[in-house]
Amino acid sequence: MAISKEVKVGALGIAALVILYFGFNFLKGSDVFSSSNTYYVQYDNIDGLSPSNPVMLNGLPVGRVLLIQLLPEQHNELKVTLDIQKSVRLPEGTVAVLADGGVLGGKVIRLKMGPDPAKVLPDESVLLAEKELGLMALLQDRAGPVLSHADSLLLNLAAVSAGFKETGQTLNQVLHNFDESSQSLKGILSDNRTKLAGLMTNMNTLSASLVETEKEIKPLLSNANTLIDSLNALRLGGTIQQANQTLSELRQVIGGLKSGEGTAGKLLTDEKLYNQINYTLISLNQLLANFREHPKRYINVSVFGRKDKGPAESPIDTIQIFKESDN
Repeated sequence: MAISKEVKVGALGIAALVILYFGFNFLKGSDVFSSSNTYYVQYDNIDGLSPSNPVMLNGLPVGRVLLIQLLPEQHNELKVTLDIQKSVRLPEGTVAVLADGGVLGGKVIRLKMGPDPAKVLPDESVLLAEKELGLMALLQDRAGPVLSHADSLLLNLAAVSAGFKETGQTLNQVLHNFDESSQSLKGILSDNRTKLAGLMTNMNTLSASLVETEKEIKPLLSNANTLIDSLNALRLGGTIQQANQTLSELRQVIGGLKSGEGTAGKLLTDEKLYNQINYTLISLNQLLANFREHPKRYINVSVFGRKDKGPAESPIDTIQIFKESDN
């Protein structure tokens, strides 16, 4: 019996669909020729997880996300159905960790096996849910303090820039004042150029005079040094020795006077000699007084008449300067 073209085309289409189905599941990592177990896990937020995302165990794909359901009666939590190979035995306490899929993005579920391999979870069991901090969340957590510091840094930079602005204004004012000062100094130098030239000439003349004066002072300093050497050469010790000898002789003379040696010593120490000299001086004083009152008694120049001899003696007309001591 001949097969019509329509039957051939239909069979070819069915075969293509079957091949497409199995090929698609094979490319997603599903073993289309082996049976699998179904497990459930609930999350409050799946962060972009979608069906057909892989389920990984130690980096190896062992299943896929089969279905995601919204549970309005449970605060809109999300129930995720996992299709995992039957050869993978999940112990009690196994955790389904929702994590990032790596550099290429996307989400995966990593299985963290329970502690007791002997206690295996049956098919359609509920796994414990856990969420791993994603790359973006980690960046956000790390970027928060950095952004805060960046804000502080920007504020500090703004304050510093304001300070630089004030400093620039001050510097501009200083440069302006310096320019004015330089212009004033230039005017002063221009106005006093002749005086400055004369001042420099006078300074040169003074410098030459100082040089000549230095030449004249050098011999004077040499003579002064010679004089100082001469003074140092004097025998100051001999001069002091002679002075001491003179003082010793003077002491001897004074001692002799005190002991009554010689005429001066006797005059100072002999009371009888002192009284005799005193009496002699008194008599001499009386004689001089009588001579002043009656000079004719001693000198007669009369041609006619007799000599007036006056009184025999006259009283003393001066104050007696010596007093008699007790006999």
